[in-house]
Amino acid sequence: MSKIEIVHDLGDFLAASEAGDCTDGAKRAPLLVDTHAHIDTDRFDEDRDDMLARAKAAGLAAIINMGDSMESSGRSVAMARQYDMVYTGVGIHPEEARPMTQADDDLLAGWAREAKVVAIGEIGLDYYWVKDEEQRKLQREIFIRQLDIARQLHLPVCVHDREAHGDTLAILKKEARDIRGVMHCYSGSLEMARELMKLDWFIGVDGPLTFKNAAKLPEIVQRLPLERILVETDCPYMAPVPMRGKRNEPAYVYHVAAKLAELRQVAFDEVARQTTSNAQELYGRLW
Repeated sequence: MSKIEIVHDLGDFLAASEAGDCTDGAKRAPLLVDTHAHIDTDRFDEDRDDMLARAKAAGLAAIINMGDSMESSGRSVAMARQYDMVYTGVGIHPEEARPMTQADDDLLAGWAREAKVVAIGEIGLDYYWVKDEEQRKLQREIFIRQLDIARQLHLPVCVHDREAHGDTLAILKKEARDIRGVMHCYSGSLEMARELMKLDWFIGVDGPLTFKNAAKLPEIVQRLPLERILVETDCPYMAPVPMRGKRNEPAYVYHVAAKLAELRQVAFDEVARQTTSNAQELYGRLW
């Protein structure tokens, strides 16, 4: 097997892209999709246009901004209307869990009819902060309710799972057997990942893949099919190495993809092409 050249430096990568040169001689287009961002937050209010310009310069074909509340979802839909490269998911994050109303259902359904709304998300369970069983029960109820909305609207879902692996997987097996989705910012086991593969799901990897304390995740991404992995930033949170300590932004998804290529010992271009193809497969409304 010949030695594979792996691009590690974003500047070198951009220079090669502009020259039409690649590590494997292939044309780069499109390059990457940041499949999970939160660029509607106020942390981007002062430089949102510049941030998007940097993302485009870094070779991103699209950014999927995920709503995490009804208010955030509304902002995200407006942003998708405004910017060509921005798409969106709409939904209520478990940390924002509250009893949903028919008006919420109707508003989500209305947004979902728009061409650039690609998913119901970010939804799921988060037991890290919430210890009260009644609040956890509410999380499960609105998770199931939003899965049902996704089923009715024929949309995939983006799922948040933090220290709730057992309940999350149990709900997916029972309530989402005919729904495709991604387990965002994957933190589960290899065994759970394989169960998700049986459901024809994807796993999302972001900044923590590059951390020294990444624990099981590097081994997991080495053992799963590349055809089932998405790259994401979850910006403005969890900036990858070597950008740790800075505000995360979509352009930095490059570093996640580069780490994935390094771990799998494949060319960066292969990771870029395959993860972009994966994003298009899951989110059918992408360009």
